[in-house]
Amino acid sequence: MATLAVSMEGISKHFGPVQALNRVSFRAAVGEVHGLVGENGAGKSTLIKILSGTVVPDSGHIELFGKPVSLRSPLDAQALGVQTVFQELTLIPDLTVADNLLNLREGGRLYARTSARSLVAQAAEILAELGVEGIDPAAYVRDLALPQRQMVEIVKAVARRPRILVLDEATSALLAPQVEWLFGLVQRLASQGTTVLFTSHRWDVVKRLTASLTVFRNGEYVGTYPTAELDEDQATTLMTGRRIAALYPPKPVPRADVRLAVRHLRSDVLRDISFDLHAGEILGIGGLQGQGQLELFLALFGAVPVQGTFAVDGRPVRIASPADAIRQGIGIGLVPEDRKTEGLFLSLSILENVSLPTLSRMSRFGFVRRAQQRALFETATRRLGIKLADINQSVGELSGGNQQKVVLAKWLAADARILLLYDVTRGVDVGTKHDIYELMAELAATGMAILFYSSETTEVVHMAHRVLVLYEGGVRDELTGDALTLERVVGTFLRGTSEAVHG
Repeated sequence: MATLAVSMEGISKHFGPVQALNRVSFRAAVGEVHGLVGENGAGKSTLIKILSGTVVPDSGHIELFGKPVSLRSPLDAQALGVQTVFQELTLIPDLTVADNLLNLREGGRLYARTSARSLVAQAAEILAELGVEGIDPAAYVRDLALPQRQMVEIVKAVARRPRILVLDEATSALLAPQVEWLFGLVQRLASQGTTVLFTSHRWDVVKRLTASLTVFRNGEYVGTYPTAELDEDQATTLMTGRRIAALYPPKPVPRADVRLAVRHLRSDVLRDISFDLHAGEILGIGGLQGQGQLELFLALFGAVPVQGTFAVDGRPVRIASPADAIRQGIGIGLVPEDRKTEGLFLSLSILENVSLPTLSRMSRFGFVRRAQQRALFETATRRLGIKLADINQSVGELSGGNQQKVVLAKWLAADARILLLYDVTRGVDVGTKHDIYELMAELAATGMAILFYSSETTEVVHMAHRVLVLYEGGVRDELTGDALTLERVVGTFLRGTSEAVHG
């Protein structure tokens, strides 16, 4: 029998009236890559936080490498060789990569007298040792793209040479080449005897990376299975308790009237983009990440300066700021790339977050009309099925999927007519993804115009009526009807890169 690295028996945890874990048990062997799967709110994150020492269980027994342990703080866990990469990044944006990797280690004492040049050199060695390319150790973290920040977060944990490495949704922000890098790193660590616990809502990643997986549902242990013996449909049934026969809903019929007209949009990144977005249409944006998709969404929300013209329902409008985008008469809402830092105020309540775009409309002489605020809130949240204990509960206490629903709810409460959905399903479970797909189709059927980008191209193909494939900041191709296939979306991009190399 393989030596156990982790044994957690009868673990329970309550947060007020909510039981997050109910007598859960879990085991993983030395050198094993083990998946933890389940819907948001299933208990995975709580279990990880207990193992990491950030949450103390109400009851239960924990052993690491055959010895009973008490994990009362993150320092306790780290001293025993447990390192965790949480979905919420812990890097300090105003420090350099080298500072984050080295100067903060052991509370900064280890490198307190080390020169900046020496720190950068040591950080460069660590990055090279772990196969990281294209990240300057002297760069400030705030200047890195989200996938690069995620890589630095992983490197920071691995550099401490853990015996147990916990990766909580570590691939959700990574591009395809970086996912391959992580696969190689995990396999290398496992071959050296490190136990890797891995959570992800992307079944293809779980299937490829893990040897076995443990399923949680509603705070309870469902079972542990060899990954190779399950397909996605079986895993979904275990995680949700139901079979999602058709993940993607039928596409509603778009209308003829143009809701948003964009002409000759140009910036340092964007190259003369023009398109019409119709009422009731889901217009997909394709191409590999980094081809101008993010800049396009930010430009339409007034968050970056651009040249060009906009018209909403045939009326020319000025969108020079997010305030312009959300004001009555325009009604553009953005669900951004990183909901935690760009879409929500985690310390504020669910009610306050949902109400933010509409506060001026619900206020008189500086006072909020509470009845109107609550009515809008209840309508929006009921429509999305947000699981909450109380309307005054902090958004930071919700699961990732429910946080994403709060971001969507605030735009429903604001009566947005144009939704910009940028990687809206990133880091959410399969059940919540299905809910979001259904909501997109429902909103489109009522006349909402939706611009939709996803790092999972399959989602764009199945949900969009048309797809604009971006390459180097311009529209490379427009696909619709029978031409709208995964092969064509990816092939168009690859054809563009090939022509750029050989042209």
